[in-house]
Parts: sequence; structure tokens; C-alpha cells
Amino acid sequence: MSWFANPEVWAALLTLTALEIVLGIDNIIFISILAGKLPAKHQGKVRLLGLAAAMVSRIALLFSLSWLMGLTTPLFSLLGFHITGRDLILITGGLFLLGKATHEIHEKMEPAESSATESKVYPSVASTIVQIMLLDIVFSLDSVITAVGMASQLWVMVTAVVISVGFMMMSAGRVSSFIEQHPSVKLLALSFLLLIGFVLVAEGLGQHIAKGYIYFAMAFSFFVEMLNIRVRRKGKTRKD
Repeated sequence: MSWFANPEVWAALLTLTALEIVLGIDNIIFISILAGKLPAKHQGKVRLLGLAAAMVSRIALLFSLSWLMGLTTPLFSLLGFHITGRDLILITGGLFLLGKATHEIHEKMEPAESSATESKVYPSVASTIVQIMLLDIVFSLDSVITAVGMASQLWVMVTAVVISVGFMMMSAGRVSSFIEQHPSVKLLALSFLLLIGFVLVAEGLGQHIAKGYIYFAMAFSFFVEMLNIRVRRKGKTRKD
């Protein structure tokens, strides 16, 4: 029980948990947008299943560190870049995220014409969960690599993952509701996913881009949009 009185262990746990929550922001946004396309009765269940899948995949990767380290072995060279298994996963996930975000923005800005009597077609719950699980694996790589670099005890890493996912489960519903109520915020979220997709592809090609810059840009844009929403609300109140 010497670890219980070790302040370094607790500092690592708190710091890693905070970072896991920050790194999970893109995961929450992606899950919220996909779940928002489903009927209301399925959205809560799919969000919880998506986040549970994220937790399971991250813990599974933590217990297979030897396999994870094997992903850094070069498989082949392409245009002067040494491509590893990890790079392939990042590039594939990044391209998928770029395509998905672009498609969602197109649907948002140019919705398909339909007759008034035509019922709305929803995606299936199964296909939505599969998409969430595939992207969870990509997001989990980033999360696990960060955990391995910050803590030496496996239980610290697992505990940080469980706490962070629990926090995301509690906040995912409010985040999803807020995004759906404000179309401009949803476009910001989709733009954020475009940036994350670009960063994943760049990292897969050996070009490291600090995610802190991406998160700062998004936080600043979100702050400005909150001011815009507040101004619009005041304008409506005055008119009423």
C-alpha cells in the first residue's frame, strides 16, 4: 500500500485523468453528432454504448502494450515516409473523419429536398454503433500513448480512463442537446472534427502537430460563438 501515500502517484492520476477528458472531447463531439441523427428514443442508449466501447478499447490497448509497441515497426515506405501499423490506422481514421465531417456539413448546409409527406429516414442503430467503435479505436491510440508516457503503473492508467469516460458519460447528453439546439455550434463541432482528421493524417505521415493549437482555436471559436448567442438572445428579448 506504499503507493497510497505516494503523492507522485496521485499527481499522475489527476493529471492523466484531466488529459484523458480533454482528449475525449473529440470523441464526445463525434458520438453526439452521430447519435443526434437517430430517433430520440435511441440517442441516449447509443451515446452510452459508444462511450462504453471507447472505455473498453482503451483498457484493452493498455493490456496489450507489447502489441501496441509493435505497431511502430515500419512496414513499408511511401513517398519517402516509413509507414507503420500505427500510421495506417491514423491515416485511415483521419480520412474517414474528414469524409464523414464533410458529408455532415454538406447535409447541414444543403439538405436534400423531400416532399412534405415523405417520412424522415434514420440511420440504423447498428451502423451508427459500428462507426463509433471504428473511430474509438483511432481516438484510443492517442489516449493510450499519452497514458503510457505519463504513468508507469497500469492501474493508474486504467483508473484514469474509467474516471474520464464516466465524466464523459455524465456530460455527453448535455453536450449533444446543446449541439442540436444551436446549428452554428454544430458547424463549429464539425469543423473541429475536420481539423482532428487532418491532424491524424498528418501524424500518420510523420508530421507531428500539437493538438493544443487545435483545442485552443476551437475553444476561442466556441467562446466567440457563445458571445454571439448571448447577443442574439438579448436582441430577441428587446424585440419582444
